[in-house]
Amino acid sequence: MSFLNDVKTRRSVRTFDGNDVEPEVLKDLEEFAAKIENPYGIPVRFKFLNAKEYGLSSPVLSGEKLYVSAMMKKGKHAEEAYGYSFEALLVHAHKLGLGTVWIGGTMPRDKFEKASDLTEGELMPCVSPLGKAADKMGVKETLMRKGVGADKRFDFGTLFFKGSFDTPLSENDARKCGIYEALEAVRWAPSAVNKQPWRIVVCGNVAHVYEKHDKGYINENYDLQKIDIGIALYRLEQGILDAGKTPKFICKDPGIIIPSQVDYVASIEF
Repeated sequence: MSFLNDVKTRRSVRTFDGNDVEPEVLKDLEEFAAKIENPYGIPVRFKFLNAKEYGLSSPVLSGEKLYVSAMMKKGKHAEEAYGYSFEALLVHAHKLGLGTVWIGGTMPRDKFEKASDLTEGELMPCVSPLGKAADKMGVKETLMRKGVGADKRFDFGTLFFKGSFDTPLSENDARKCGIYEALEAVRWAPSAVNKQPWRIVVCGNVAHVYEKHDKGYINENYDLQKIDIGIALYRLEQGILDAGKTPKFICKDPGIIIPSQVDYVASIEF
């Protein structure tokens, strides 16, 4: 199965079947998490948390027995590294048949931080439950998905551009470049309240990635939408690899004229 098929079959799961994650599956996740690297070389620490043992829950979830939290230290590019690494783990969990969902606010943060053994200077922006999805979504989940338009995404030409922000990239042009599926994998990525803050300008064989800011997603510690950009970077890179190309990560602003509320983040040569 292609990487695009893997990620397009994933959805945010909030209603679980109430069963424990099998020990061999948890071991696989722990081993995978320990080996995750990101292009920035910034460590992201994971901890798997038994919900009953630590008294953990979220008002938007039901039936979950296991969580994974992810920790980073504040610093330049920390959010992008965090999003990249956590998404790598959650995509792997999906391949193992588990449901996941990014949780950034709807949780008792103090309890999760204590259970995660935060060290000096560490931050824990997000967690995710892990488990088999229930046969049927709960009422809360159905309403939440409808509220954020979870099954909808912006059009291709709204997110991706050719040469500059003045020219939308067509799906046909993306196919000619050999990165259509990689960009589709980005287009269907999860993001906070489904804001989809990534914008990508393709110039020749380089994809320049930008963040389109929305108000209310930056606090004194981190930019939640920059974590979303990290998710996009992971999906873009993996999609390029899946297309048989060799991605090269670059962090050098190409000087393209940008719209307001848009900032350059990174580039991937393919």
